Amino acid sequence: MVEKVITLDNVSLIDFLGVENHNIKEVAAAFPMSKIISRGNEIRIKGTTPEITRISDILDSLMEHYQKYGKITQENVQNYISHSGQPLGSNGGILPVLPDDDEVLVYGNRGVVVRARTDNQKRLVEAAEKYDLVFAIGPAGTGKTYTAVAIAVRALKNKEVKKIIITRPAVEAGENLGFLPGDLKEKIDPYLRPIYDALDDMIPAEKLKFYTENRIIEIAPLAYMRGRTLNNAFILLDEAQNTTPMQMKMFLTRMGPSSKAIITGDRSQIDLPNRQKSGLIESVEILKSIKEIAFVELDGRDVVRHRLVREIITAYEKAGQ
Repeated sequence: MVEKVITLDNVSLIDFLGVENHNIKEVAAAFPMSKIISRGNEIRIKGTTPEITRISDILDSLMEHYQKYGKITQENVQNYISHSGQPLGSNGGILPVLPDDDEVLVYGNRGVVVRARTDNQKRLVEAAEKYDLVFAIGPAGTGKTYTAVAIAVRALKNKEVKKIIITRPAVEAGENLGFLPGDLKEKIDPYLRPIYDALDDMIPAEKLKFYTENRIIEIAPLAYMRGRTLNNAFILLDEAQNTTPMQMKMFLTRMGPSSKAIITGDRSQIDLPNRQKSGLIESVEILKSIKEIAFVELDGRDVVRHRLVREIITAYEKAGQ
């Protein structure tokens, strides 16, 4: 008999293997002449070469399915088993069982399907595919941050980049960080909470923990970016209206080879001290003539929160606020 060991990296074992390894037991039951043992993050297969090849193809396809959809169900396992031995896809694996949807950015947790929901959100997705640097500017609730995070997560899952770096300036909306309780992380985390919330929707908890602990996904205040060159990364600068001109220039010059960046901001929510110019507003004026940079404007029509939010934004715009 031949033996092969498959190591499962960057996966939630319970989501992939199933409760009490039920998913792997399903595969083992379909190949009674072979022996499949799951221990920790290793799957050990013993059997004939043809059967090991078929089992490996099934596991590879299940892994591809997991990376895309974030979980494996018993029905998925049975579908892939029933398709084993059929014509192979372009990547050499079993043809996908589920239909693909080009508009889906990420298949997230708990059945969450993340896609661009408005015309301008779709323009943001298209711009990010075409350009290495994109500005997404619009009022609260237009989904610019959530969509940008989804674009970055998709790029990481598709192995287009090696890491995601998400940052925002720690400028207080009427509060002073120095007077808040806790250490620096505890003071900063509330400002980064919208980013964590978006990632929680899109990446299984165990996998997100692995990503953050191994710095595959970094979430940090903008000040931590100084002096770094960010290679092979998808970089998001959120709340960019609260950057100073020097901070914005510093961020823009962090991009390294094979990096992409999305800058999001809201002109109507500048929390900088009086008479301090916004780095976002200045950079748009300075860079607007560069053809390799995309600028996407979102407005009230893109609001995906409560229906009243759209009316509130419109009312404030009419009042010149």
